[in-house]
Amino acid sequence: MTALTLSTAGPATLRADALVVGVAKGPKGPVVAPGAEAVDKAYDGKLAAVLDALGASGAEGEITKLPAPDGLKVPVVLAVGLGPVPEADESYDEEVLRRCAGAAARALHGSKKAGFALPLDDASAVTAVAEGALLGAYAFTAYQGGEKKSANGDKNNGPKQPLAEVALLGAKPRDKEHKAAAERATVVATEVNIARDLVNTPPNDLTPEAFAAVASATAKENGIKVQVLDEKALVKGGYGGIMGVGKGSENPPRLVKLSYTHAKAEKTLAFVGKGITYDSGGISLKPAGHNETMKCDMAGAAAVFASVVAAAKLGLQVNVTGWLALAENMPSGSATKPGDVLRMYSGKTVEVLNTDAEGRLVLGDALTKASEENPDAIVDVATLTGAMVLALGDRTFGVMANDDAFRTSIHEIAEEVGEASWPMPLPADLRKSMDSPTADIANMGVRMGGGLVAGLFLQEFVGEGITWAHLDIAGPAFHEGAPYGYTPKGGTGSAVRTLVRLAERTATGDLG
Repeated sequence: MTALTLSTAGPATLRADALVVGVAKGPKGPVVAPGAEAVDKAYDGKLAAVLDALGASGAEGEITKLPAPDGLKVPVVLAVGLGPVPEADESYDEEVLRRCAGAAARALHGSKKAGFALPLDDASAVTAVAEGALLGAYAFTAYQGGEKKSANGDKNNGPKQPLAEVALLGAKPRDKEHKAAAERATVVATEVNIARDLVNTPPNDLTPEAFAAVASATAKENGIKVQVLDEKALVKGGYGGIMGVGKGSENPPRLVKLSYTHAKAEKTLAFVGKGITYDSGGISLKPAGHNETMKCDMAGAAAVFASVVAAAKLGLQVNVTGWLALAENMPSGSATKPGDVLRMYSGKTVEVLNTDAEGRLVLGDALTKASEENPDAIVDVATLTGAMVLALGDRTFGVMANDDAFRTSIHEIAEEVGEASWPMPLPADLRKSMDSPTADIANMGVRMGGGLVAGLFLQEFVGEGITWAHLDIAGPAFHEGAPYGYTPKGGTGSAVRTLVRLAERTATGDLG
């Protein structure tokens, strides 16, 4: 994990490999942003002119590297575009700062230390820049850098390592708010990056049992109680949904319960995560071209796990329980078949029309179990449907709920922390499409509005009177394109920041 410090040094005196400054897009060309005054002075007040001559415009995320002048103790100045200059009475948008700090950190892979002299008007800006830099510095290199030799006999030392240290300039190390902002950003970014690691880990190494072991070890290190139900306990307990999905694999399923409690907590949240460590589609096998990234189908469980750990590290005054519904969906002679009927943990029977609609089956069991403890609210997180990707694209997750005010609060929280989301309905008329002549309900309904149908299915397993929301992160959980901002290629850690902020606001009673 990249280290974060609030430096007492100024831009002119900092010793580092590079110095990051902001440049905005003005009406007549690039404009040096606040925080970079000392750097501009070292260029005799001509930094904007130099950048303009190099073709920089100040467009958001634009990276321009230039040699540092004699007045600085760094060899390189990296200018990152912040987009349009804000109006006179406005500050730079926090998400813009987050994305641009991330872009700068990505551009400095292989460096040991960089100073970030970006606009820091208040503690919120400190949080944004710190989070962006720490998230942008992420790289998943665990499986790279073997002892290989090039044609000339030299060893290949593998990929460049992430930026090792971020020094924030302009923040106040002795200011309680700035210090707390930096500490919070470090915790949140660390857990987002751990969720990313889990999503990126190959499925031959991250089986349900292995995921449960990681969760157990980390939970115990952070004072979180943990309970793991193995396949024998799942059969004995009647968890037909989880066992129905996992019984086709040689790697048996698990249900993990993580419990963080605070002595002064007045509210309890339950987070439920879909943890399909690999999804082949089962007997309803996915077509060619759709299997290669299915290691990411446990991203919901990774987000829940990371969020509970973050709540514990932050010492939030709220009880948070995480449920990880872990299984591997594989085709075999013992796999669930289309047409089979499963008896869920709730007692409800489900006719399985498509074994590739498996996430709702494991979540159904976990939602019922979570409801037994009667929490103040339940939020499930899942890479649940391709239909949600078709509806909202690959950067926005859908939010459904049985309470409009709660849905609105989660949407607002997600936007506040920089995670794109959109409120979606649960139309009652779609429920009839899941009627089954054989069982209480089928696991499939009409194709049109499939993401909403999945939400309606999950709602059937939420305890009566319990506030519940469903986050379908199928789009943003795994990024297959080129990195941008603080978003890497591969696992993104989607929904972690939203869940953590939800827990924070619940702890303080500031939840809509």
